[in-house]
Amino acid sequence: MNKKEIEELIRFVSKSGVSEVSLEQKDFKITIKNAPRELQVVTAAPAVVQMAPPVAAPAAAPVAASATPAPAAKASDESKYHVVKSPMIGTFYRQPSPDKPNFVNVGDEVKPGQVICIIEAMKLFNEIESDVKGRIVKVLVDNATPIEYDQPLFLVDPS
Repeated sequence: MNKKEIEELIRFVSKSGVSEVSLEQKDFKITIKNAPRELQVVTAAPAVVQMAPPVAAPAAAPVAASATPAPAAKASDESKYHVVKSPMIGTFYRQPSPDKPNFVNVGDEVKPGQVICIIEAMKLFNEIESDVKGRIVKVLVDNATPIEYDQPLFLVDPS
């Protein structure tokens, strides 16, 4: 089973309301349990990995911001930008290694397929590529922080 299949299975469990899915192959077994407030991934491989659903804090920040007039205007300004979102749960890194420069910085031009960050998930480093052509306007996540599925990572001005 490859990474994409596991991600699709996790998405299915979290969105469908199914409480548990088990899948067993030759030397690989995965059980995904969806509790009311957490998503757990348990493997029969050497390690057990538990993952939580999206944290309420990032979702709460935009709601709180829209309650006041000045931040609401800022939110409407940001609506013209393309949001690059995380395709998985993991740890966000802006550079390939600690001694290397960032993949992209604010003001950099990006094109589709260009690597803009990496996400470490289950000890695998996954290159995340831009899906639009444009200029990086804002980096929404700090380096080496945990991120959730579908969490906004970058704002890109496609114009």
